[in-house]
Amino acid sequence: MLLARVEGNVTATRKHPSLAGWRLIICQPISRDGQPEAAPLVALDALGAGLHQRVILSSDGLAARRAVGDDKSPARWMIIGIVDEVTPGTTALEDAARGAAGQRVTSLAARV
Repeated sequence: MLLARVEGNVTATRKHPSLAGWRLIICQPISRDGQPEAAPLVALDALGAGLHQRVILSSDGLAARRAVGDDKSPARWMIIGIVDEVTPGTTALEDAARGAAGQRVTSLAARV
């Protein structure tokens, strides 16, 4: 899992047939304090993440390919949660792993 910030949408004139109907989002991996950590990634978005929202990405390509219904799909990154709030002194990923009281992560694994 990776913490990232939504930076924009991807517009594709041509894309793999397995990605038809899926929203593609540019996500910037970020550190605990919100600073960029690596190169931006393109991720599938089934949750409707908004611009500049913090999200949790999964790099599980097998799960992404199963979500799109094609074992040969190029899908790898997928938004699995939208971070609403972070407990002070922790990261959003630590909060999500602990299920800390008072922290909220919106996810929609059932839709995927």
